[in-house]
Amino acid sequence: MKVTGMSVLILKNVSSEGPGTIEDFLRDEGISYHVAELGREAVPDGRDFNTLVMLGGHMSVNEEERYPYLAEEMKMAREFIAAGKSVFGVCLGAQIMAKALGARVYAGPEKEIGWLEIELTEDGLRDPSLRKLAEHPRAGDFRRRFAVFQWHGETFDIPPAAVRLVRSALYPNQAFRYGGNAYAFQFHIEVKKEMVYEWLKNEPVDREFLRKQTESLYDDYRGRAMNFYRAFFSRQTTGGVH
Repeated sequence: MKVTGMSVLILKNVSSEGPGTIEDFLRDEGISYHVAELGREAVPDGRDFNTLVMLGGHMSVNEEERYPYLAEEMKMAREFIAAGKSVFGVCLGAQIMAKALGARVYAGPEKEIGWLEIELTEDGLRDPSLRKLAEHPRAGDFRRRFAVFQWHGETFDIPPAAVRLVRSALYPNQAFRYGGNAYAFQFHIEVKKEMVYEWLKNEPVDREFLRKQTESLYDDYRGRAMNFYRAFFSRQTTGGVH
């Protein structure tokens, strides 16, 4: 699938959390993109882009005084959504979307760290892009529950008029869609294998168990991510959910 006429703006909130497999997909598909590292450079003018991707970060979305660019990201997310453009937020990026759309973001019951199971809601089962994420990339079967990579301690309420798509045992709000083109994922769909090990090197996790899980799950997880990207990045030309 080659998608022409697209230009994607990717906003990094910290240097260590890059676009990972999102960038791999865009490069392989020949889709134009620009990565901006906030805090080191100004927030770019979004008018030249038709898709916005916001990545994770260690800060809270409520620390706008300490990280002023968070307010600029929220404003840009609202502008893209109002213009009918595509928006995708991951972890902190999802929390930015939630707050930009009027929802509360706050500390969760405890941190979710590592490979943990999520479950699609009834709306998630009906969503065409989430169904692609749920398709096993090799077996081709559909799985309502499967493991994703998590690294967060905050959560969000579902914004008014948004649709809750995914839940987990600890966090009932794991993903939502707003309108036809805006998706927010609390979990990290974009990770590469080396990112998993780098991010968690200082976390209190069982290193050997993490390695076994990652080696067992990663290839399929990357395939699920690519399935989702194909569906999501085609929405700008197909007009979103039908």
